[in-house]
Amino acid sequence: MFSIAQTFCLKPGCYAEYKQAHDDLWPEIDRSMAENQVSMAIFLYGERLFLHAVAPSEKDWDRSREHPALERWHAYMATLMVTDADGQTVVEELPEAFAFGMFS
Repeated sequence: MFSIAQTFCLKPGCYAEYKQAHDDLWPEIDRSMAENQVSMAIFLYGERLFLHAVAPSEKDWDRSREHPALERWHAYMATLMVTDADGQTVVEELPEAFAFGMFS
């Protein structure tokens, strides 16, 4: 199993739109994740989001991230999140500190 964790920050006042966008996840992205057996949860703490995702393998994860609609999705998400000078969402990979059970 492949597991990944990332963190990023919302711009102030953008949580409601972010939440609605994910509640109404675009069908093509939903299908891509399902076809590649990706499971994901995103947690909110203040304005910071924490993503945890798992897939059968890193190859499955990578394949799910290659869908053409993701370029538009990421551009939309960049309007709601803190970005760098190039307008790209600032995403930090979180190193695994501990794993147990199915995550080992």
